[in-house]
Amino acid sequence: MTDRPDRAPGPATSRRRLLVLSAALVVAALGTLVAAEGVRIAGDAKERSGLEEFYAQPAGAADGEPGTLVKSEELVGAPLDARAWRVMYRSTDLSGAPVVVTGVVVTPLGAAPAAGRTVLAWGHPTTGSAPGCAPSRAFDPFLGIEGLRLMLDRGYTVVATDYLGMGTDGPDSYLVGETAARSVLDAVRAAQHLPDAHAGDGVVLWGHSQGGQAVLFAAEQAPRYAPELRIEAVATAAPAADLTALVRSHLDDISGVTIGAYAFTAFSEVYGPTTPGAALADVLTPSALRVVPQMTSLCLLSSLDELHRIGTPLVGDFVQGDPTTTEPWATLLAENSAGRTAFDAPLLIAQGADDELVLPADTAAFAAHERALGIDVSEVTVDHATHATIAYLALPTLDRWLDEHVPASGRG
Repeated sequence: MTDRPDRAPGPATSRRRLLVLSAALVVAALGTLVAAEGVRIAGDAKERSGLEEFYAQPAGAADGEPGTLVKSEELVGAPLDARAWRVMYRSTDLSGAPVVVTGVVVTPLGAAPAAGRTVLAWGHPTTGSAPGCAPSRAFDPFLGIEGLRLMLDRGYTVVATDYLGMGTDGPDSYLVGETAARSVLDAVRAAQHLPDAHAGDGVVLWGHSQGGQAVLFAAEQAPRYAPELRIEAVATAAPAADLTALVRSHLDDISGVTIGAYAFTAFSEVYGPTTPGAALADVLTPSALRVVPQMTSLCLLSSLDELHRIGTPLVGDFVQGDPTTTEPWATLLAENSAGRTAFDAPLLIAQGADDELVLPADTAAFAAHERALGIDVSEVTVDHATHATIAYLALPTLDRWLDEHVPASGRG
């Protein structure tokens, strides 16, 4: 466990934070976010004109050390009192091959500590798996970073990876844990290559759903993959931590079809060439094989109705058998489930009591597993929170927990 902060927030900071958190709760209750600042809207519109050009990879883009920048561009409509950049950076995939990933970096204005700011690495929930579903490509690339205002007010530099295969061309990596971890960790390194981002070596990992799996794997891999980074805390909201439990819970519903379309496609592309029985035709029915390519081309939030229209007829006719008990899928699901390795940082797990996707019982079992590994685990279950709202509704708890577990020295 890390030391407690060496200074408490003052009254003005506390009042501002309370207002921010209260606003977040209202947002969660409404189930939407509304960008009201004209500068953000104007910035979005201006930035759209050169979007495709930015995501095109130059020749030799992957050549270089993981975490180094291929290119960056400052975003016009950054959040209040902050600067922001869209970045393209180098990473590695599961096999260690060089790849290119994109994302966003946001940092507060004002003086930074001499050693740099604590970096908050955000892992986003499922938005899809196609390049166009990348959060950094959105009309407002900051909208989906849950808790962004809170983290900026804490003095953190925030990095938000798109994950490999989204944003710019690359292999599909949906729920491939080690690849997602490298995308997260190399995003931190990329921020360190932006001098004005003032990114230090202290890192807080925060992820929701798919992003919860990504940051858990990042915490497990950091000592080997990025030993220069100091993981100070790990926080998750309804993490997709146990893929076996997640798939088993949704074998016969539309959530299972939608998640499975993304996940089995990615697994077949990543593992199929080297793993007998891991081709898509080995797990999906003929009916599913016909429509899954169309499903994976669609982004989750913007095309949810269409995904459900296509996927609902497949409920009960999606997989050939139970992949949680059929090889090689059972092993692949287990290998891409978090909790295989302990890490030293404290862990917060937030769960919605009304979550029907990542079930409370599955999250409780994962928390017990992590505690058995010797990890310092804090759990919170939020009444009435759903899978969509848990990250926002957990922000007050996350704020207090960070005060208790992360030194204030990296906050500026």
